[in-house]
Amino acid sequence: MEAEVKRLRAELADIREQLVDTEKAFGRFVPREFLHFLDIDNVRSVRLGMQTERKMTIMFADIRNFTGLSETMTPQENFDFMNSYLSQMEPMIVPFRGLIDKYIGDAIMALFPEGTDDAVQGALAMLERLKVYNEGRARAGYLPIRIGIGINTGIVMLGTVGGIGRMEGTVISDAVNLASRLEGMSKVYGVPMLISEHTLHSLEDPSRYCIRFLARSRVKGKLEAQSVYEVFDADPPRMLAAKKRTQKRFEEALAFYFVGDISRARTRLARCLEEVPEDAPARLYLNRCDDYLRNGHAEGVEENELTQTWSEECSSGVAEIDSRHRTRLSQMNALATAVREGRTKDTLPLLDLIEEGAQEQFAMEETLMQESRYAFLAEHLQQHRRFQTNLQRLSGEIKSETENPVCMAFRIKLLLMDWTVNHSTKTDRHLGHHLKSRSGG
Repeated sequence: MEAEVKRLRAELADIREQLVDTEKAFGRFVPREFLHFLDIDNVRSVRLGMQTERKMTIMFADIRNFTGLSETMTPQENFDFMNSYLSQMEPMIVPFRGLIDKYIGDAIMALFPEGTDDAVQGALAMLERLKVYNEGRARAGYLPIRIGIGINTGIVMLGTVGGIGRMEGTVISDAVNLASRLEGMSKVYGVPMLISEHTLHSLEDPSRYCIRFLARSRVKGKLEAQSVYEVFDADPPRMLAAKKRTQKRFEEALAFYFVGDISRARTRLARCLEEVPEDAPARLYLNRCDDYLRNGHAEGVEENELTQTWSEECSSGVAEIDSRHRTRLSQMNALATAVREGRTKDTLPLLDLIEEGAQEQFAMEETLMQESRYAFLAEHLQQHRRFQTNLQRLSGEIKSETENPVCMAFRIKLLLMDWTVNHSTKTDRHLGHHLKSRSGG
């Protein structure tokens, strides 16, 4: 009898060990963090259609010219290379509280649920690790590889999708689509890392990083244009220093480019390239300037006016919020026009109106969120603080009268008007849906 009990205990211990190993193996396919988001402790509890909402930062990273590279390798060499590369990148994501959602061929899709800075720092760590990896490839006689990274921040829906026989965890949101689009844009501009304005405004302190405005992008089917920014901390030291020195001139060039003053844009771009010949975005925009001078057309030219017209498509669905946005946008338009025309006496009263109106509106929204127990109150307030920071910075620059008027008006467009439209159509609209659901509408 005693021998039988010992045998059964041994079998039970073996079964427990197998279950632990099985759960660990399953965790390699479905991250434990994903189950945690769905408030699940055991994978056996996963059901189709489970879902939750979270604010997250999404990263897409992709190997440049992987198709051409893979055609030179056997199937076994392809898999060996992919696993070698991915094993280098994963440890750069996990320490920054990121989780890999999926591998898509040679691409990585990662989620950073705790903080936007985690995503940017993780991406920079990946780029630094890539340098070391390429040194090893060079010693082995292989060519170096390059990657492109796109990062965006927003509210996403996490959950399970599929059918009776097959399901998987996934995230669904416009924020995911934009992150993927930014990764694709990094190929066009020849830079390793792009972030959206949503990510920029969600960083704890953007001045910690080397960031410059790079482009305006209008996503298909969307009214609001998106400002795109390059993070260039991981550039080689000489390039990094040169880009810092030429940053103001480069961003002035883009301001003139987007308002159609090609001559002044081209002059500044040419001067940037004299100092940084390897600056791929400056070279691209210089070529676009030349195209415009030859053909009268180039991407983005005159698509961005210095004013912003309110449209019902910008509506959040909350009448009180929308009316204040409409008023604020009108005041910002007047401010940008006054700055561009050099009417200093008109700018100070307008700055005061915008600041007072924003404070009143933000206080009203905070009350609505508190009374309705809005889950994303902290994230919403962080965006309000960023608007106020941007306004204070611009106010100081306007009062100093040291900046070019056109460039100053363009910055008002990027940091105040764009913020207002995007905040309304995304963050405030989400709040509007929440308020409607609470009222039973």
